[in-house]
Amino acid sequence: MHSVKPSDDVIFGRSPHSSTGKPRVAILSDIRLYREALTMSLTRLQVFEMLAGEELSRAGVARVLGQQPDSVILDVGAVESFATARLLRISLPTISVVAFAVTETQHLILSCAEAGIAGYVGRDGSEQDIADAVECALRGELYCSKRVAGILSRHIAAVSGQSSQLDRHPALTEREHQVLNLVVEGMSNKEIGRALQICDATVKNHVHNILHKLHVHRRGEAAARFRSRDSFSSQVRSWRENISPLTAVSTNGCAPNARGCRATPRPPRPSTTC
Repeated sequence: MHSVKPSDDVIFGRSPHSSTGKPRVAILSDIRLYREALTMSLTRLQVFEMLAGEELSRAGVARVLGQQPDSVILDVGAVESFATARLLRISLPTISVVAFAVTETQHLILSCAEAGIAGYVGRDGSEQDIADAVECALRGELYCSKRVAGILSRHIAAVSGQSSQLDRHPALTEREHQVLNLVVEGMSNKEIGRALQICDATVKNHVHNILHKLHVHRRGEAAARFRSRDSFSSQVRSWRENISPLTAVSTNGCAPNARGCRATPRPPRPSTTC
């Protein structure tokens, strides 16, 4: 069996809209100081093409989606950050979302994993930690501490047996699954159309087909049925996607000889969490 090596553009997720050849990165945070300071700091590293930072409002998220970034650095201190992460992943399936200001508690880490977070930078992380996390996420690697890796690994083992008995709704198409995900988030047809870049009539047809296939009459019933059957399986898929690259990631979060990371790993910082 022959392995196929992806091109550098694929590895680093470079957007066809990038004029610099560098990965396009945006920052989402409700705190303006965080957005502006982090944008200036990462711009100075000259690794990414930094886009305008935005607040965690629907208008701000829509502006970020319109720029089609390769990666988004997300402040998970806000309540709506997890719903935002899911919306980003649904609207741009190839996007890498990296969380910063992460408190390493089990509840928060599992919420991040379920939302599809691809990298974790703690509250004491540096600008270089964030840059490393983004580069690793763009290569399909997970950047996290040993404690985060342990939380994810243990929870995968705990839920795998339960999730193996559940499956996706086989009758729904991939697009219908995307629409249903957004229905679960409480979005209107118009909002779903903007997120998926399709017209309102098309959204209405998808919703009609979903209700028919699930044998329900209302959107709320469809959302409830989706949650009951897909919650475990979707969690495990997200956790497996996040945890599987750990064998190729050093304790610093990046493969030591990978392009875009330092050839000599930094000495590990003292930690009180492990």
